[in-house]
Amino acid sequence: MLPYRFAIDEVTTKLNIFKEEFAELDLYNPIEHISSRLKSPESLIEKIQRRGISGDPDEIRREITDIAGVRVVCSFITDVYHVLELLMQHDDITVVQVKDYIANPKSTGYRSLHVLLEIPVYLSDGNHMTTVEVQIRTIAMDFWASLEHKIYYKYDREVPESLLAGLRDAAESAGDLDNRMEWLHLAIRGADRGTKIRRSSDAMQALERYREERALRTGAIPAVKSESEA
Repeated sequence: MLPYRFAIDEVTTKLNIFKEEFAELDLYNPIEHISSRLKSPESLIEKIQRRGISGDPDEIRREITDIAGVRVVCSFITDVYHVLELLMQHDDITVVQVKDYIANPKSTGYRSLHVLLEIPVYLSDGNHMTTVEVQIRTIAMDFWASLEHKIYYKYDREVPESLLAGLRDAAESAGDLDNRMEWLHLAIRGADRGTKIRRSSDAMQALERYREERALRTGAIPAVKSESEA
């Protein structure tokens, strides 16, 4: 598990450098806060058994991509894509896959941008290319996801339909709030509005470039996985 722990350190360090740079230069900071987690051995074993994966380390690395996780919470939707753009600037980071649950929410209402990264971790026995799942979302999305997790945990994933419907309604309300807050943010920034719009446009263009480059390499644009695959 060492490579995964150090890969988390690498990604969070890169993000914190951006945060400190923006603060030092008094620039707009798209990052509210950063958290991380390393899947516990018990949780990893349970997932291996549930998915029928062999104990082969290479298969585990290939099939289970959320052993190392980093979460970035932003204020606004445009910030989410801007953070992706910032990560893509690093030559030692390879973006393996983007699952855009903001543009394509899950049926539950879940919204977030999931990015699989590969990053080199240099240990005494050589270079280990290690996968990290980065989830980037707004404060509203994070609040909703936290509530969803608590409900599913309380009901051991057998959630009554009435609560599921309530979650979907809450997700719609959170989405509306994000859109209203985005509008207010642009209005408040006033003179900086053009700069903000350019940043948003640049971030979206970066995502499109990633998809186009990925399509050229693989012959297909990486699609958002179904919930059964996630």
